[in-house]
Amino acid sequence: MALIESEEHQALRSAVAAFGKRYGRDYMTDIVDSGGYPKELWLEAAKLGYLGVNLPEEYGGGGGGIAELSIVLEELGTAGAPLLMMIVSPAICGTVIARFGTADQKQEWLPALADGTRTMAFGITEPDAGSNSHRITTTARRDPDTGDWLLTGRKVFVSGVDIADATLIVGRTEDARTGTLKPCLFIVPRDAPGFTRRKIDMELHGAEKQFELALDDVRLPAEALVGDEDAGLLQLFAGLNPERIMTAAFAIGMGRYALARAVEYARERAVWKTPIGAHQAIAHPLAQAHIDLELARLMMQKAAHLYDAGDDVGAGEAANMAKYAAGEACVRAVDQAVHTLGGNGLTREFGLATLITASRVARIAPVSREMILNYVSHQTLGLPKSY
Repeated sequence: MALIESEEHQALRSAVAAFGKRYGRDYMTDIVDSGGYPKELWLEAAKLGYLGVNLPEEYGGGGGGIAELSIVLEELGTAGAPLLMMIVSPAICGTVIARFGTADQKQEWLPALADGTRTMAFGITEPDAGSNSHRITTTARRDPDTGDWLLTGRKVFVSGVDIADATLIVGRTEDARTGTLKPCLFIVPRDAPGFTRRKIDMELHGAEKQFELALDDVRLPAEALVGDEDAGLLQLFAGLNPERIMTAAFAIGMGRYALARAVEYARERAVWKTPIGAHQAIAHPLAQAHIDLELARLMMQKAAHLYDAGDDVGAGEAANMAKYAAGEACVRAVDQAVHTLGGNGLTREFGLATLITASRVARIAPVSREMILNYVSHQTLGLPKSY
């Protein structure tokens, strides 16, 4: 792994940064205020090849990996125009289908995910399970007469179901209740009978809405199953590692956006004789925020490199660490940016106040920082398991 980005990655970063600035924070704010979704940005990102940069070339993608996709999301976030559904549709769902889907599933979904004409949501979290995937109760059973699957269960905090053409649902076969965890992944069309959604009223100010899902004997054809029924755990983590890496990119981009606003303000704002940025009480915390974001990016790049190289185990550790580091760095950067602006940091004009809530997303989702610390203490350090 090179510590310095390749010329290709630098060029991609510069191109996406320029593209993102054409939209920016004002565009996203107007979209959110109107209750809409930034479809124009989504489709143009797809047309330029950014949306499917990680997907196979034979299906219309860019032939890259999570390393390239994370650059796209980070730079859009730095421009103030992040696309949260990039984490879900091309990163999680696209990756899982590309690696484990049937030929028909790949042909049906990958070109459409790459060109932005179709999107896919991802449903794993359940009301009574939280971070404990072993308590997932969404079950899939076979209809012995037809061979169809019947799904029953509930999911919560599922992003973008209203704009997605289908949701990749994590369930498990009924014999998993005997103690053997056998997660399975199913493509559930948005209009499937028995598949309903309820919007969750969130304080979070974002374009992507959150939903609770109910599956009441949702009947799916046999070909709705993604991959091997007995290899579900491997397939699941093939999607969760990119999710953590992309969440890190989302957080780093948000942190960089907030930091840039604060630095610009600190250079110009003069209360006494000099700009406030000349005072160490302002300058040092901003410098520390920059350092924290850069360190988080290095771990994110390591995680992406390991994942794209096919090292799922190594990527699992690095992806968790990257997500943890980026979440913490983002919260601190946003907090310091708001504090640097004082009262102005809470005004709509400067566009930082809503990030106070948004920045905490990377601390909470898709896995809490405490569960990451559990993972590192147990898996990496070999300490006794506490749960």
